[in-house]
Amino acid sequence: MTNDRLTAQRVIAASPSDIFAVLSDPQGHVAIDASGMLMDATGDRVAAEGDTFVVHMDREALGDFPMGTYDVTVTIRTFVPDREISWTILGRVRPQIGHVYGYSLEPSDDGGTVVTSFYDWSQIHEEWRAKGIFPVIAEGSLRGTLGILDRTVRRGYPLAAAR
Repeated sequence: MTNDRLTAQRVIAASPSDIFAVLSDPQGHVAIDASGMLMDATGDRVAAEGDTFVVHMDREALGDFPMGTYDVTVTIRTFVPDREISWTILGRVRPQIGHVYGYSLEPSDDGGTVVTSFYDWSQIHEEWRAKGIFPVIAEGSLRGTLGILDRTVRRGYPLAAAR
């Protein structure tokens, strides 16, 4: 049996609403990305399941496939304000992959927030599973993104007030 989900967790000294303000903003995704693939985003802050935005990507940062620059559409799967957000990615590859990324937020005893980042490929298309290339993102990237999220929120993410 294989494990089809990675998680990383960190306590961030900020409110769930301040953290969620970053996670629900397309530019927030770019600001906290530790993989180096997210170059920019186009679209409005998401507010519900089914909302979408476009992320402009550059696979060169991973050095695994020579895909160059490309766009993907992020589609929100779970949206519970200040608690959980998850999304899947629709790109140019066919069949679509079906992996899911997201965050869950829980208030911590010290007034901060326990943030869990997850990457789930348990329901990917069988054609992609057979290729044996998952996980695409390493657990270290999830941890790195949490560190950048912490720093970004503590420095006063520009759009946090827009929540």
